[in-house]
Amino acid sequence: MSSTHYPIIIVGGGPIGLACAIAAQKAGLPYLILEKGSLVNSLYHYPVNMTFFSTSERLEIGNVPFVSNNPKPTRSEALEYYRRVTSSFHLNIHLFEEVLSIDRLSGNAGFGVKTGKAQYTANYIIIATGFYDIPYRLNIPGEDLPKVTHYYKDPNFYAFQKVLVIGAQNSAVDAALETWRKGAEVTMVIRGEEIGKRVKYWVRPDILNRIQEGSIKALYHSSVTAIREQEVDIQTPDGMITIENDWVIAATGYQPNLDFLRKTGIRLSDDEVMCPYIHEETHETNVPGIYLAGVICGGMNTHRLFIENSREHADKIIQHIRNKPGN
Repeated sequence: MSSTHYPIIIVGGGPIGLACAIAAQKAGLPYLILEKGSLVNSLYHYPVNMTFFSTSERLEIGNVPFVSNNPKPTRSEALEYYRRVTSSFHLNIHLFEEVLSIDRLSGNAGFGVKTGKAQYTANYIIIATGFYDIPYRLNIPGEDLPKVTHYYKDPNFYAFQKVLVIGAQNSAVDAALETWRKGAEVTMVIRGEEIGKRVKYWVRPDILNRIQEGSIKALYHSSVTAIREQEVDIQTPDGMITIENDWVIAATGYQPNLDFLRKTGIRLSDDEVMCPYIHEETHETNVPGIYLAGVICGGMNTHRLFIENSREHADKIIQHIRNKPGN
């Protein structure tokens, strides 16, 4: 199979991948974005009613204004904004084309990139894959039943049903409040002693009040041990209990695909954070010619980097590539 060559291949079509493409385009460097799902795939999987913590101007890329109805934009506004940016710059992106492998070519001739649809070669690789694709699993019986989801979307689906929400951070709290407001009977199972400290400041009082008044039941210091078609088992401080249940929303968090980085030869730290090695000024990894951008730079510490403090990665990377001999 013949290969198509691009000076730069960007893996990941999220906001930071798009920002890297815009920077490359402005620098006159041809590129291709390869995205395994839809445009800004991670944002697409956010709950339909989600509101960002950040204000709209802090989510802007390419100096394109992000105008929203309120200071904090919604998921639908963000999807439309990044679609408009992609269209305005005529970004070169292949959607629903997953990168399977990246290998260095012999003679220091760049990299070979294999996807599920084609093969490419590139002088430089930018990996901007985010962290929202691999959920933390519960590893309990029944987790793979159709009634269980790690991606909460639309509260209307759960109206008048018995819903169990696992977790205590933003995703779990949003799911609990929204499904309860659609008439669901909601129980939250929380491993720790309280609702998460990082829950959005305008939402946290709401969930605490609903729990205090008994509208939403919260089981602290508890964990789900088994899931069945019509019920779930929960280990609580007072012993094992079984409750009736129709649906389980496992808002247990997500992790970056660090195995993909390892397979490309990128070195990770030996501690539990498994932070990839990058040069802070250039974002080049220990593999010359491969760069990281966005939240993937933080390894398992996925709460350190966001869109607003990752946008600068694009300019750093493209400037370093542009200054390489031959560019």
